[in-house]
Amino acid sequence: MDKRMNQTITIPVPKEFHFGVNLDYLARSPDECLYLIRDDKLYKAIPVAEQPRLFEVSGDESGNLLIRSLDEEEWSANVVQEIVSYVREWFDLDNDLTQFYAMAKNDPILSGVTSRLFGLRTMGIPDLFEALCWGIIGQQINLAFAYTLKRRFVETFGRKVRRGEIEVWLFPTPQNIAELEVERIAELKMTTKKSEYLIGVAKLLLDGNLSKERLLEAESFKAAEKQLVSIRGIGPWTANYVLMRCLRYPASFPIDDVGLHNAIKSVLNLQQKPTVARIKELAVGWENWEAYATFYLWRVLY
Repeated sequence: MDKRMNQTITIPVPKEFHFGVNLDYLARSPDECLYLIRDDKLYKAIPVAEQPRLFEVSGDESGNLLIRSLDEEEWSANVVQEIVSYVREWFDLDNDLTQFYAMAKNDPILSGVTSRLFGLRTMGIPDLFEALCWGIIGQQINLAFAYTLKRRFVETFGRKVRRGEIEVWLFPTPQNIAELEVERIAELKMTTKKSEYLIGVAKLLLDGNLSKERLLEAESFKAAEKQLVSIRGIGPWTANYVLMRCLRYPASFPIDDVGLHNAIKSVLNLQQKPTVARIKELAVGWENWEAYATFYLWRVLY
């Protein structure tokens, strides 16, 4: 019997979690290449101790997550721990959403949205470099084209991982990008500025001048935001996107986001998009849940 079939790990989940709702979110683009969804199962690879580890994520009858190895060699305890930690962070399983749902139940914007999307988590991007790159790539373009550019970027500079019929990609590392010439990235139909920003961020991470740990140790959310916006190519929108998806700051709020404005307009059946000043008024009750409120509203459109 294949040892891999025996290496299955069960991860208990909170009651405010629904695997299918999150899988629907992850399936939103056919250009996604960092994971694969097939037959209600999710396939993903991450590097552990410099080796790519490929695994399957599925849900059992109780709603818990099942992690199954697709690697040929048996996982050590350390590998299991890293993969479980990654999955927990990816699905934001350690965040208690009880208060968020209690708040949203009486909120005129969020009540219907959270009821329809109950169990959705802010799906994370645990790797800081990947989160920064995705934020930069997505600046001022529509989501479909952003996914196209990301796929080109990953398949040109990343690493393919394959086991049988399952094929996914690992995101490029800062080392892969830091030494590139701008023109090499611009060939992918990336703007010259974005190409410069991607290389610049890679160099900052390699030099140790930027790290996930340093951002998480910032004295406040605003201090972490200030660190990020000091980087060339990182404005308030990108900073808050990274603070939301990677660093899990609950108060991150990309309030200037056009998608957020359109979602609020849709939910409230407004004739025009609300102004930023009006959104601030509407969001008074969202304090320390701005990130989740934004993510749920994005899901209305995307």
